[in-house]
Amino acid sequence: MSFTIEKIHCDAANESCIKAVHSSGLQVFISEKPDFNLNYAVFGTHYGSVDTEFALGDEPMQTVPEGIAHFLEHKLFEGEDGDAFEKYAVTGASANAYTSFDRTCYLFSCSERFYENLDILLGFVSSPYFTPETVNKEQGIIGQEIRMYEDVPGWRVLFNLLRIMYHNHPVKVEIAGTVESIAQITDKTLYDCYRTFYNPSNMFLCLCGNFDTERVLKTVEEKIKPATVPEIHRSEFSEPCTLVKSYCEQKMPVAQPLFVVGIKDNILKLNRTQKDIIASELLLEVTAGKLSPLYNRLLNDGLINNKFGSEFFCGHGYAALLFEGESKQPETVRDAILSEIKAIAENGVDPLLFEDARRDFYGNEIRSFNDTEETVDGFIDCAMNGFAPFEAIEVLKSITADDITERARSLDLSLNALSVIKA
Repeated sequence: MSFTIEKIHCDAANESCIKAVHSSGLQVFISEKPDFNLNYAVFGTHYGSVDTEFALGDEPMQTVPEGIAHFLEHKLFEGEDGDAFEKYAVTGASANAYTSFDRTCYLFSCSERFYENLDILLGFVSSPYFTPETVNKEQGIIGQEIRMYEDVPGWRVLFNLLRIMYHNHPVKVEIAGTVESIAQITDKTLYDCYRTFYNPSNMFLCLCGNFDTERVLKTVEEKIKPATVPEIHRSEFSEPCTLVKSYCEQKMPVAQPLFVVGIKDNILKLNRTQKDIIASELLLEVTAGKLSPLYNRLLNDGLINNKFGSEFFCGHGYAALLFEGESKQPETVRDAILSEIKAIAENGVDPLLFEDARRDFYGNEIRSFNDTEETVDGFIDCAMNGFAPFEAIEVLKSITADDITERARSLDLSLNALSVIKA
């Protein structure tokens, strides 16, 4: 077989996996679970909504319409030999796909007929078929989807925030684009994007379940053909280290005001390490996670409810710490969060709180290998970021309270923005 194969074992989790790199450049991550009844597979590409300016090899830089990655995801299910969902209906698999800011993934889960489903997955993603007529039809369908999201408060509050945080970066543009932008998409632009980003060297296949690794690799060998490996040049984005503005508000019919607080992070833009990301996530936890004194104080004072949460939001050329939820006093919640991060930066993180958070994260990481979807999601992060499987466990063993304090100090808290939806 045309693979470079590495078997990786983690003593702490008592888990092993296979990382295989096909001669085409395709990365394959496999976790065999003989005792599991459910199989899960994701075939994805490092291509998302922010990739609207790019060049392939020596070709000139080109700009494509916003929303084209999402549009392409929809169109790939419809092939010259039929609809992929109809094929999955015959095998009984549950199938889906999603496009985010930086990736597009096609997936299925099943308890039976795994290899048939894998054939379907690798087959339709590798066989694009676009015509002017099918593109025109899809423009109407996705246009309806875009208009539907205009009425979803939880969606609006996030993208309103991104628009006031980012001047130029396309992360501020909705993943599906706009009705006007998708009207510019043609079958030619779809083929151009497919040729650029759906090269196996830019893709990954991640699987977990009760199957035979040798048979999986044989299937990949049959379906994925060696190809020239082009160099993809992505736009570097000229994004100022400032906010557009610090507050925005929209009126919509909601029972409780929704809010998102964002702190624009200009320190970590490219080449983030696993430690960078974990330190950011632990900072969120010790600041306002469910183990933190601030979370419980805000909850007891009725300033937040159990829908409150946080996220380290990052990708190619963008990063931010986000805190979101429902509150009648979102400004008060924002001020409390900023004060807490400032206190951590000035005084250091509480050692006991840090250790509780670290142990909680460590336990969750170990437990994730008991779930097929969580295992595969971890592999996707490895493929996207160049991390090694099980690397997060080693980072969580060695990371310190001082690392979290330094992460707090790296933030410019003046770069905070608040988006609110209220009735």
